[in-house]
Amino acid sequence: MVSETRACGSFAGGIALVTGGSQGLGYAVAERLGAEGAAGLLLVGRSRAKGEAAAASLRKPACRAEFLAADLAHSDACEAAIAALDEMFGTCHSFVNCAAITDRGTVWDTTPELWDAMLAVNVRAPGLLSQGVARIMARESVDGAIVLIGSIAGRGGPPKLLPYATSKGALVAMTRNLAFALMRHRIRVNLLCPGWMDTPNEDVVQRTFDGATDGWLERAEAEMPFGRLIKPPEIARTVVHLATAESGMMTGAVVEWDQTVLGAGDSVLPGPELGEGPSDSGSSL
Repeated sequence: MVSETRACGSFAGGIALVTGGSQGLGYAVAERLGAEGAAGLLLVGRSRAKGEAAAASLRKPACRAEFLAADLAHSDACEAAIAALDEMFGTCHSFVNCAAITDRGTVWDTTPELWDAMLAVNVRAPGLLSQGVARIMARESVDGAIVLIGSIAGRGGPPKLLPYATSKGALVAMTRNLAFALMRHRIRVNLLCPGWMDTPNEDVVQRTFDGATDGWLERAEAEMPFGRLIKPPEIARTVVHLATAESGMMTGAVVEWDQTVLGAGDSVLPGPELGEGPSDSGSSL
């Protein structure tokens, strides 16, 4: 027998805050939450045009979908997002943090500016937003859920992702700390760590930083065990599972979602080539 909650959707009547919600994984999550019965969605992102179009596509009689343009690199933007959420909806049942920057940087060329930007958006912002939504959830006695999006790069990552990998690794400690601190309030916190994903932003990153040309996606997917990169709608199902009562009392978990098993197998990869060093990196450090 299907339960009443399940019959009308696992998020029936719920209110969610989704950062990075104008495209890629964030939009796929918001779309899935809407399909699961969300009554309200607040999408946060940098592009007003993309964000307003995304909210309009999700809006329906039973679901109010709104967009807030904000650069989460700034702490006042995080405060504004929480204030907007409270003013528009007065409560929050789920917060999913998909916003992140993925710029490249190695030990030789990562600038102080990139460190600051990466840690502000990828670590400080989800921390501040989690604090804000937790206060709302506790005030309203909501059995809430927070889902942070990490990365398998948080295990260390390739040399070109030094600040990104560091920022995603920090979310492991944040998740466990928040989950422990909030469990008596029945607010669950989990971290989902995807592998390589096919998103609009990934196409920009590949072309901007890695010199990718047309057809890069097809070539990359041909080398993958499952014949494709991760697609946002498929991983959104897992995110929404964690963001709703479907995942029960699960909290403090760090879930790797990829098409490989890190640390398994008998192959030993060699280290990076010597390549460029500090003398020719052009860094001022």
